Amino acid sequence: MRYREFWQLVDEVFGSAYGRALTRDQVLNALQDRTAVQALEDGVEPRYVWHALCDAMEVPDSQRWGTDKHRQAPPAR
Repeated sequence: MRYREFWQLVDEVFGSAYGRALTRDQVLNALQDRTAVQALEDGVEPRYVWHALCDAMEVPDSQRWGTDKHRQAPPAR
């Protein structure tokens, strides 16, 4: 997963305003008590950050991949 894809999914799954706030403010235990933005800045792969964010927000697998029916899901966590 590329950074562009990560942000596109944030916007699609959570909405642009809420999603951006969520990535800045929600501290995630799975990311060693960092926010998604902090983890990305620290070099954590976007797919791991995406899975951690979706797990924390209890997003079901069926809704994690946005609206693009042809998008391939990142490898399992």
